[in-house]
Amino acid sequence: MERRVVVTGIGAVSPIGIGKDAFREAMFSGTSGVAEISLFDASAFPSKLGAEVKDFDFKAALDGMDVLNITNDRRAHFANAASRLAIDDARIDEKSLNSTKCGVIFGSGIHIPVSKSDPIMFCDVKKTLSDAGSFNFNTYRDDVSGGAELSVIPANLGTVTVANHFKTKGLCYTVVSACAAASQAIGLGMRAIKRGELDFALTGGYDSMIFPFGVGGFCLLDAMTKKNDELTKAIKPFDKNRDGFALGEGAGVIALEELEHAKKRGAHIYAELIGFGSSEDAYRVTDPNPDGSGAALAIKNALNDARIGPGDVDYINAHGTATPKNDRMETKAIKTALGDHAYKTPVSSIKSMIGHLVSAAGAIEFIACVLAIENDCAPPTINHTIPDDECDLDYVPNKARNMDINIALSNSFGFGGQNSALLAKKFNN
Repeated sequence: MERRVVVTGIGAVSPIGIGKDAFREAMFSGTSGVAEISLFDASAFPSKLGAEVKDFDFKAALDGMDVLNITNDRRAHFANAASRLAIDDARIDEKSLNSTKCGVIFGSGIHIPVSKSDPIMFCDVKKTLSDAGSFNFNTYRDDVSGGAELSVIPANLGTVTVANHFKTKGLCYTVVSACAAASQAIGLGMRAIKRGELDFALTGGYDSMIFPFGVGGFCLLDAMTKKNDELTKAIKPFDKNRDGFALGEGAGVIALEELEHAKKRGAHIYAELIGFGSSEDAYRVTDPNPDGSGAALAIKNALNDARIGPGDVDYINAHGTATPKNDRMETKAIKTALGDHAYKTPVSSIKSMIGHLVSAAGAIEFIACVLAIENDCAPPTINHTIPDDECDLDYVPNKARNMDINIALSNSFGFGGQNSALLAKKFNN
């Protein structure tokens, strides 16, 4: 008998809310978390906007967790806080996690050298752009304020501190595949449970690139919005006037569980995870294949994994970065994968509200799919006012839409052409 995988806990640390309830309310109401960057002086950068996690009390959220004594890394703190939220929401006895059948699989991003002395910033770098089109990496390297001692933060730090705290002894690994990382981590968690390697997994992702190196890098790629005066209205996925994203930050963690394991302990089941697909564009490091073939393959692979057809998909949470290239490509990919059904399927991008969480994006956006299924409501794509002839699907503009959602698709497409797709379904015995 095939093992089934269900979602039993949700932990969200996001720019629009901390915790499942706060995140859900803000998402469905179309609240934007975008504002001027406050974590460092971004005045020298072409893009000055970010979606930061606000009012986050690290000490309260991480009380009793060793990560506070191990590192000041903001990303690791997000990972641990979201994991605790997911465990609490799953209402599972923490002592039961001390097992070889429990694991932690997260997506994470690049971790650059940081100052040990700063509890919130990764580095205090003086102006690093000599002009709007040039990033001075020598200045970045040499101009760390005060000559503070630097240390390298390993990419798996959030993963291992979570595993150590909850004493999980099963699979523990970190996926580093850019914007597809968290989605792939969730898919790998699903497969581990299906294979019988795990009964319970914390999966998802954590990241923050709202620091000079991160913002500067994406500015060089011309991927970030320059509509600095528009603030909450700047990110416009699938809109004709879109010009890029603002970086977000945070963590999304879900508790994945084998169905009978969940039933035995009387767990609340949010949804069933039924499909995972992945692919590689094999095109360029920085650009997606414009024909959308790689992304379409990931979606088709997820449909095949779930043993469903294109017509079974009720809602799509898009990667939807608001860059001209991605949104055009993703629209083509959806049409290729779903055929005529693409025009009947609502699509939305919550990046219009939360920005781009990079390696954590797929986790928060999969949580959005799970909440869409539970609430029979598609979240909106805010700031969508001017249609684009090349983006001609139903993007749920500006207001959430009450509708029956049985199956939802979550897309995540990373730099380097790393594509991932997940399918969740309303749980039925």
